[in-house]
Amino acid sequence: MPFHNQKILPAARSLKQFEQLLKSPFEYIVLLEVHVGNLKTLKTEAGKHGKKVIIHADLIQGLKTDNYAADFLCNDIKPDGIISTRSNMIMKAKAKGIIAIQRMFLLDTIALEKSYSLIDQTAPDYIEMLPGVIPELINEVFERTGIPIINGGLIRTRKHVQDALNAGAVAVTTSDHELWESFIDD
Repeated sequence: MPFHNQKILPAARSLKQFEQLLKSPFEYIVLLEVHVGNLKTLKTEAGKHGKKVIIHADLIQGLKTDNYAADFLCNDIKPDGIISTRSNMIMKAKAKGIIAIQRMFLLDTIALEKSYSLIDQTAPDYIEMLPGVIPELINEVFERTGIPIINGGLIRTRKHVQDALNAGAVAVTTSDHELWESFIDD
């Protein structure tokens, strides 16, 4: 089962949210917008609490998304997963046995086609599709790629989460603490 059947992938935007997630029942957590200098400590602390860390490489403060950064994340931090729009990050994660999640923005048909082309090259383990409030495209993207879909971006209500899951998403990313809480007992 993807993410051990965890339907919400809570995303911490701050150290306060990270601390809340350490006390939560969620096994997989996503780190956003944290400083590169804190990554090793946060990964270690998460491990002490039995958490698996997915790092959103493109949003880490002070980290470029070049090959050196990919090597640093994969070899020094060793997260359980990496989310990125960058093909080098995805390919390095896959090569190191780290869950590779290609982020895909649904801006228009041209962006969608370019994303398909990139996904053909990188063959990620998962696709994170944004914005998450367009569940109608989940099935289309899955049928075209054969890669499980995670939905995220602009997810604001429990209905948004349910619509995404009902449309075939394996999980939904959100930094909304109230949404995390509403799915703890599900």
